[in-house]
Amino acid sequence: MRTSASPREVPGVLLVDSHKRSVHGPCNRTGKPVQGAILVVDSLGPELYDAIVASSAVICARGGRTGHMQSLCRSRGIPVLRIEPSDLDALPAEVTVQLDRESVVLGQAGPSPHPSTLPPGALDRTESICVVIADATDIRSTNALEPRVHQASSFFVREEFVCFAAGLSPIDALRAGTREAEHYGAAVASEICSMVDELLPGQRLIMRLLDLRSDDAAKITTGDHVDDEPNPELGRHGARWLLHERHYPHAFRALRAHIGKHLGADADRVRFAVPFINDRDEFLLLRRRLGLRYNTPLGVFIETPAAVHSAAEFCASGASELFVGTKDLIQFYLAADRGNHLVSATYQTRHPAVLAALRQAVDSGRAAGVPVHVFALGADLNHYVQHIPTRNLMMCTAELQHLAKARCSLAGQFH
Repeated sequence: MRTSASPREVPGVLLVDSHKRSVHGPCNRTGKPVQGAILVVDSLGPELYDAIVASSAVICARGGRTGHMQSLCRSRGIPVLRIEPSDLDALPAEVTVQLDRESVVLGQAGPSPHPSTLPPGALDRTESICVVIADATDIRSTNALEPRVHQASSFFVREEFVCFAAGLSPIDALRAGTREAEHYGAAVASEICSMVDELLPGQRLIMRLLDLRSDDAAKITTGDHVDDEPNPELGRHGARWLLHERHYPHAFRALRAHIGKHLGADADRVRFAVPFINDRDEFLLLRRRLGLRYNTPLGVFIETPAAVHSAAEFCASGASELFVGTKDLIQFYLAADRGNHLVSATYQTRHPAVLAALRQAVDSGRAAGVPVHVFALGADLNHYVQHIPTRNLMMCTAELQHLAKARCSLAGQFH
């Protein structure tokens, strides 16, 4: 379908914004990395990691605003536009993605004059920010900001993103026996150590333990069978998978041993958090299975209604901090698949039920003296700061950097 304004312009829906107002480049349909090209795919998946991070923009036909690989794009500042499948097939060799108009122009188009509008003022009302990253370069670029964003006190990375960046296939490695699982753990640890090297004094790194949905796992697993689940979002992943995967404890012990050997005292700057968990029983079972003593810090991700209900029990059971994963939490509270664009209008980041859940999790942590970090999209930052009793937030790298630069520019106007 074409807009009435121009036969060269294809309307779409912007899934991931960027500080860029338009992106022009050649279309890459190969699924392989082509530096600076615009990746054109039906949908985003982990098998496209290298192609995504090499791209200047992504055009797809399916998916929501907060899918797993969309989060990668948000961290890297890579805009993502969704258009109709028939329009995707008809794109020419070169296009221009226009972010303000949420459209793609066939061929070259003039740059948009309109600036991006993220609220820089909200940054000053935060006490700490846990920056969501994909690899060490995100830490380096954040710490290179001038002036420095002092609220950026920690960085958070998903174990699966560490795997993608290092070219590791976690399921293949973990199911090839104890030795391969240990090699896998050491390889992940090596990547973690390179991230720690980029930290400034006082900063720390949190790794969210492996959380691969079966549909994503199947796309990157070659040597072993992955069960085909009817609803992977509600299937065996996160804590429930970690509790059953035979060789993961061997990998985790090797990971911690490698970090301890190579970082020494700085090993304490690396913390871990449990994904997709429901209650204290799962938490205590997993701590025991991973060989962690009670006084060893272990965080928890609050991503389900059951986890919100259990937040106080997590704290009482020794959780060192809580991370509220609003993207999953929203889809479960509102029964709206975050990867399904057909229900995108129902997926509301500021729904009263969602805000009530966020407040409950924060209040539970506060009562126990346990830090709580709430993930916020850049567009929601002001709203969350005003309506949730916390100043400890999580943000994607590119959105934080854009806010910091906008704040700096705004300050320059008054000097």
